[in-house]
Amino acid sequence: MDIRDLRSGSDVRGVATGSEDEIRLTDTVVTDIVNAFVVWLEARSAKPDLKIAVGHDSRLSAERIKAATVSALKSSGTDIYVCGLCSTPAMFMMTRFDDVAVDGSIMITASHMPSNMNGLKFFTKAGGLSGGDIKEILELAYAGKRRKGNVTRSYTRDFMQLYCDHLIDFVRRSTGSDWPLTGLKIVVDAGNGAGGFFAERVLKPLGASTAGSQFLDPDGRFPNHIPNPEDKDAMKSISRCVTDNCADLGIIFDTDVDRAAIVSSDGTEINRNRLIALAADIVLGENPGAAIVTDSVTSDGLSKYITRRGGVHHRFKRGYRNVIDEAVRLNREGKNAPLAMETSGHAAFKENFFLDDGAYLVTRMLVKMAQLRARGLDLKSLIDDLEVPKEEREVRIRFEIPEWAEFGNMLITKLTEFCADKPSVRLAADNYEGVRANIEYASGWFLVRMSVHDPVMVINMESNDFGGVALIARFLYAFLSSFSGADTTELKIVAGA
Repeated sequence: MDIRDLRSGSDVRGVATGSEDEIRLTDTVVTDIVNAFVVWLEARSAKPDLKIAVGHDSRLSAERIKAATVSALKSSGTDIYVCGLCSTPAMFMMTRFDDVAVDGSIMITASHMPSNMNGLKFFTKAGGLSGGDIKEILELAYAGKRRKGNVTRSYTRDFMQLYCDHLIDFVRRSTGSDWPLTGLKIVVDAGNGAGGFFAERVLKPLGASTAGSQFLDPDGRFPNHIPNPEDKDAMKSISRCVTDNCADLGIIFDTDVDRAAIVSSDGTEINRNRLIALAADIVLGENPGAAIVTDSVTSDGLSKYITRRGGVHHRFKRGYRNVIDEAVRLNREGKNAPLAMETSGHAAFKENFFLDDGAYLVTRMLVKMAQLRARGLDLKSLIDDLEVPKEEREVRIRFEIPEWAEFGNMLITKLTEFCADKPSVRLAADNYEGVRANIEYASGWFLVRMSVHDPVMVINMESNDFGGVALIARFLYAFLSSFSGADTTELKIVAGA
């Protein structure tokens, strides 16, 4: 196996449990990558005395990988802060808390991936590493680079409490109350990931009742549902939990708490476009005329919603790092872009170091909830005017040829030209990837784009009319089925062809 193949965007990921032949994230591989990170970090920090924090989510392979990571750090002569079960955002904040201020952090997680997977995320004070940074580290690992050291100090304590105190203090300062959630019942679904702390260590100290919360205990088998705010079964589960317990709000996190979604008291799922709209309303009230940066699959209804509130919807590429980096770029150019958010639930606020932090997103919602309650309103009331499509569908076209990337880009180019010649089709002016267009007779739009990592072309479709998605699918199938090399079976089914 080539260690460089473990790069997954801006993370390292691989199979971590199973048979000996299946495992890719072995102790040796972890040791080599951690050694390379130390070399990489020393070169950028220009200091020999490094402090590095290590944390993990609830995956079954976490303890094994943590042991290999700590062993590698000891041999490199770094100070080690052993954080135990943590959220990914908390591991970044370890670089920011004054009484810790580590030079780098390593989070052992594979986010929402299957339970047999695991991975490594890296942070410095500047934030999460980019895909280019990961590539450099894996090149160093491939070359066997490492730093030898002798003096190592190890610290083990409840570092997660620092993060909980940080969130609690933000809510109290923002609301002017020590117990602003008194009288509210809020249930949490951690999906047996790392997010169970939020109920006991954040909500209760703020006065909320959390009775009825579910799946808070860490269990790397994820026996109840996938911890993923985009998963339909997971969202149905927290929605039922809210209505069954007559709760005022439901909160669901992904495995490592860098994503979240919420559910209103009537069981309405507030994720994807609804969640972005809610976050946008909050920041636009504080930043009039600001730009809200989202990924490419957000709806036309969201654009109208943001515009009505005086904001600018800056729709960018799919991929949370792309969205965050674009917001950072806009701010660097002097434009105010306080929020970068992807439909998956990754939300990064400028005020919070542009860290994609599910718990911080929810904390912002809690502050707004407390403020609205004084006026007899709830969070859902803020998005009553968000236009929601009658139908939406995602289809994935798999390629059947080795040169899939070139072939897929060729199809997108030709599809763009095909759409430009159709009077009933209007190409989007603000598109940064693939081809996005509105089809008048279908009262909807589509986006055709290449997957970020896989040999797949992804098609997103939305319509304001029942039956509109089928019309869009027929339009696309008529074009794409004329080419060999791609499996259009799923698109054909949606089209009813």
